[in-house]
Order: sequence, then structure tokens, then C-alpha cells
Amino acid sequence: MLFAVLPPSAVVWLRLLTSALVLLALARPVLRGRTRADWAVAIGFGVCLATMNFAIYQSFARIPLGIAVTIEFLGPLSVAVIGSRRKTDLLWVALAGAGVVLLGRSDGTITLAGVLFALLAAAAWAGYIMLSAATGRRFSGMSGLAVASVVGTVLVAPAGVAAGGSALLDPRLLLIGLAIGLLSSVVPYTLELQALRRMPPRVFGILMSLEPAAAALVGLVLLSEFLTLWQWLAIACVVTASIGATRRPAEPKRAAPPAAPPDEHRGQG
Repeated sequence: MLFAVLPPSAVVWLRLLTSALVLLALARPVLRGRTRADWAVAIGFGVCLATMNFAIYQSFARIPLGIAVTIEFLGPLSVAVIGSRRKTDLLWVALAGAGVVLLGRSDGTITLAGVLFALLAAAAWAGYIMLSAATGRRFSGMSGLAVASVVGTVLVAPAGVAAGGSALLDPRLLLIGLAIGLLSSVVPYTLELQALRRMPPRVFGILMSLEPAAAALVGLVLLSEFLTLWQWLAIACVVTASIGATRRPAEPKRAAPPAAPPDEHRGQG
């Protein structure tokens, strides 16, 4: 709803700025003694973070929320499939591809620019996932994410400030931007870290696969973005493919060791 008064790039900058300030205050990263490789990984992480946010907000401004998130979710789906060696994953790739084809059966609600921005967000999300793991190995706690958020804020600042102009001085809009930053970055990232400490990654991946459907429902309830039957079917295809790609067969239970034979001499002196 904020797009009516602020361009997408300005909204993204407010989101990144808020998350960077909050994360810096919480993490207080130690920057001394970092190697060039550490900085390269953190900066790359920040570039992916900025690109992912900028592109998906540009897509939100052009196509329905559920469709944009469905296309964006091809990024983590690709990471899951590439990292697997199962032949059945080809089936999930075909199913996801069928979902994308079904999205092409548009009634005019989909624009080429919106789809391209969503695809760019998907590629950036894939990079975000890979660099997030690398950053976590080099930076403790949330300090790596805080550094990446600062990098992303600096990268988006020229476009965000230029697009927002004097509207960025409006206290009401700044307060909304603060809420977006907290609800879109700080709270989700914190909850994701806590969730990953309490459940296997495959279960987390399955739950994350529900994002496209959740986004479509939010768009329907809050933004009155009504999707066609074909578009709902496309979302279902991508969600199913994501669940299938992130599932792993249960490990077989180890057989109990054979019971020791009875001691014939037990009790005898």
C-alpha cells in the first residue's frame, strides 16, 4: 500500500536502513582482523541481499504478490535441486517448470518487467542462500548479516533517496518504513535462526516452501489481488515441487544388536 506514495526503491532503502541499524545495535560486529576473503564474502552477501530486495519490490509493484513470490521461489528451489543427486529431482524440476508455464496463461495481470524482476530476485535469493552459509562460517552470530545489511543499504541508497525525495522526510512514512524493516527483515531473520536451531533443515525447507501460497493469500485478503484458476494451479505446482525437492527419505533404523546368550554359569560359584 505504501507504493501509492513512495516508489519501490525508496521503500526498499527504508527497509534495508532499518534492518541495518537494528542489526548493528544487536550484533555489534567486530571488524578488526578480518581477511580480504571475509570482506569479499560479506560484501557479496550484501550485494545479493540488496539485489533480492530491490528486484522483488520492483516486481511487487508490477504483478500480484503471490505470482512474484512464486517466481522468486525458483531460486531456493534451484539450490535444493543442484545440491541433490537424486534422479527424482528431475520430476520436481519438470513440475516447477510446468508451474512457470501456467503463469504464462495471463489475463493481463502479468507484465514482462514484473516477471524479469522476480527472476532477478530468484537468482539473488539463490546467491543469498549460498553466501549466507559462507558468511555464517566466517562471522559469529548475526554480525555477518549486520555487515551485509550495511552494504545493501549503501548500494540502494542512491536510487532510494533519489526516488523518494522529500517524501522521505515525512515522519509518518518513516514510521511505516521502520515497521516494514522490522517485520520484513529483523523479525523474520531472527525467527529463522531460532527455528533452524530447533528443527532439521529439510523440515525448515518444507515449511519455507509454503511461502508462495502464503503470499497469494495475503495478496488476496489485504490487497484484493484475485488470481485465476491457472495461476493458483501454478502456485500449487511450485509449492509441491519445492516440498518434494527439500524432502529427504527417512534414514533406516539401525538394527538392534543381537541379545547376548544367557550365561550358563550365572549363579554358580
